[in-house]
Amino acid sequence: MTEAAELPPAPEQARDVFGDRYADAVRYAELLAETGVQRGLIGPREVPRLWERHLLNCAVLSEVVPEGVTVCDVGSGAGLPGIPLALVREDLKITLLEPLLRRTNFLTEVVELLGLDHVTVVRGRAEEVLGTLQPVHVVTARAVAPLDRLAGWGIPLLRPYGEMLALKGDTAEEELKSAAAALSKLGAVETSILHVGDGVVDPLSTVVRVEVGESPGGVRFAAKRAKAARTGRARRRR
Repeated sequence: MTEAAELPPAPEQARDVFGDRYADAVRYAELLAETGVQRGLIGPREVPRLWERHLLNCAVLSEVVPEGVTVCDVGSGAGLPGIPLALVREDLKITLLEPLLRRTNFLTEVVELLGLDHVTVVRGRAEEVLGTLQPVHVVTARAVAPLDRLAGWGIPLLRPYGEMLALKGDTAEEELKSAAAALSKLGAVETSILHVGDGVVDPLSTVVRVEVGESPGGVRFAAKRAKAARTGRARRRR
């Protein structure tokens, strides 16, 4: 049950959302339906709803990402939301961060095939690249972990006054409330729940926005970042 024929035609909204990159979005959907299923990155049952539930649901995240910023997609998996975001926003510099080799191999293949020159694939966990990956303006994530755990991985990767944008479902408000204390310790100064994709997806995509102050990750992570940076400089001098 991995035939590309199972993939339904792209909805009309996809032409509007992806614009000049529409053909690339179709090719990406085909890759997810074929190679993605074969390698266990996408479940076969997801193929009929790839457009509405995955590609368009992720692409509309672009509505709340500032212009010309750096983005790190944490736990990128099969490239969601990072690749749909890259297809609609060539002004962004995006890092797809993923620890599993079979997934980074797929991501690298997709990035090269679609000519996404503004996208870099990095293999590793968020806590491993801290201090070596340049801090970013925006961290994105989808279906990676509960918000409190996700914040512990993603927020330390931010530059001061950056923000984490997490695509969530019906549990967004509940997760935000239960993660309040953890977010505060990590340097969050403001949180909100946004609904994006009006006229494109139904139901709307739900985004939890976590904005940080001058110390992303709090004091502990600031010290860890500084130590990692010193180690990196020492290695480069050798």
